[in-house]
This record gives sequence, C-alpha cells and structure tokens, in this order.
Amino acid sequence: MQSLEIETPRLRLRPLDGGDAAFILELLNEPAFIANIGDKSVRDLAGALNYIEKGPQASYLQHGHGLLRVALRDGDIPVGICGLVKRDSLPHPDIGYAFLERHWGRGYACEAGAACLEHGRDRLDLAYVVGITAPDNQGSIRVLEKLGLRYDRTLDLPGIDGPSLYFVPVGDDR
Repeated sequence: MQSLEIETPRLRLRPLDGGDAAFILELLNEPAFIANIGDKSVRDLAGALNYIEKGPQASYLQHGHGLLRVALRDGDIPVGICGLVKRDSLPHPDIGYAFLERHWGRGYACEAGAACLEHGRDRLDLAYVVGITAPDNQGSIRVLEKLGLRYDRTLDLPGIDGPSLYFVPVGDDR
C-alpha cells in the first residue's frame, strides 16, 4: 500500500489511529458536523475508536485511501480530517473533509483538499474524483469550487439524510 502521509506548507496529513479518538469524538459531535455531514452516534472514546477502525482504517485497507488526520505542522495540533472516500453509492471516490469550527476560515480545507486530490492523481492513479455536500453548506460548496469541481446535479445517497449536491471536475461533460 502507498504511503498515506502528505505534507503541505502548513499542514501534515496522516492516517487516523487509536490515539486520535479524543479528537474524533470532539469533531464528530460539533453542531456543524452533525448538521452538514450527519450524526455518527459517536458519544464516547470507545465509539470514536470504533468509528476510526470501521471507517477510515477499513478504507485504507480496502481502497488504499480514506479520511486522514489533518494537523498543523507547527505543534502537530489536529484541526480536521480530509481525504478520499469511496462510497458504494457513487461510481468514483469523493473528496471529504471536516474541520473543527475554531479552525474555519483559514484555508485549511482548500489546502488539505488540494493536497489529497494531487496525492490521489499522482500516487494512487485516481483520474476522477467528485464531491458531495449538503445543499445549504455554503462553505463546503466554496471549497469544492476552489478545488476545481462544479455543481452537476442533486441526488439522494443512502445513509445521508436529505439531498446532496454532486460536484464533478470542471470541464467534465459526462
């Protein structure tokens, strides 16, 4: 399996592990995460460990990619998660991200997202990556657009309450 460690000028991305349970517990219970991504029903450290093992770690093994811990290079402070997610309900992997609200507005989602897309293209040979977001999540829509994706259509995905906006690479005419 390819290395999943990625560095940018300000950020360090690496696979999630058991030591990240407290951070994941906090992130998954933030009001914006629950509103925009969904309630994962993670309420304690054991639940956070289970989420890491059954979600990101299982994805690393099955697909060679998944959500990664995003931390500041200066001090190794975790600020969010970002990575490529392969859902059974979509034909292509999508770029996924979530950041602690106190770290919003600093460009971390765009920086981490661009690095993950580059990693997917250059090291994992993933030629086509899409994006999904909740219709009223304007911040996420802006991030997807800055990453070179454009709105294509609205769709319903299993396991997600309500419709999702589906984004494809700019210039795609599929």
